[in-house]
Amino acid sequence: MSFRSAGFRPTVLAAAVALAFALSATALMAQPQAAAPAAAATAAPPASTGTAAAPAAAAEVAVKPGDATAGQAKAAVCGACHGLDGNSSDAQYPKLAGQSEEYIVRQLTDFKSGARQNPIMLGMATPLSSQDMHDIGAYFASQKSRPGVADQALVEHGQTLFREGDPTRDVPACMACHSIDGRGNPGAMYPQLAGQHAQYIEATLKAWHDGTSWGSDAHSQIMPTIARKLDADDIAALASYIEGLHGTDGQPAAATP
Repeated sequence: MSFRSAGFRPTVLAAAVALAFALSATALMAQPQAAAPAAAATAAPPASTGTAAAPAAAAEVAVKPGDATAGQAKAAVCGACHGLDGNSSDAQYPKLAGQSEEYIVRQLTDFKSGARQNPIMLGMATPLSSQDMHDIGAYFASQKSRPGVADQALVEHGQTLFREGDPTRDVPACMACHSIDGRGNPGAMYPQLAGQHAQYIEATLKAWHDGTSWGSDAHSQIMPTIARKLDADDIAALASYIEGLHGTDGQPAAATP
């Protein structure tokens, strides 16, 4: 449940332009350094016919684990919507703070390929390399998500669905994938949910319920399949409970009605 936005805004468009310019400038600055090795390679004598040619893939730069320090600079433009530290102030945009590097990379890759449809995020993700995505993911993963507050009137229903599901409707417990405290499962790329804005969670679950999908693979079909079994009251209760979910005991902070 991440990276959704409701429409174009001037700040978002400006951020996208800034990102594209910054990455293009970096590439241009790197070109003179890369030219010398290329020329040397051209002037070098041909290799022995008995030596096998190196595969093209060997020339590709291997992607390293994300570097949070490098990612902080690359993620600066993301702050327009998601907050500089990944804690967005606008509830229509998801919090990214504390989200796993693996999950963020998966979503950015899907935005760039078009597997996940979003015109704003397509523009933001297109100029990013795989290394950029890992660095950005590492930066947000290193940040701490600030908890929200749940509506006391919705806590009991939301907690039951989150912890137990509803076997009568074949609805699994959310914690089976997202953990009891909502911190997710990075290895399986199940995202962190704890503290996420209720508005964003509710909008995303409703979109899945109504047929939106973030891809055609089996992993992408998990949540739409579950969301279709939920009604509006279920979705509202779950969204509120998740916003207040934090800590290791899974207890949400409840607001006074």
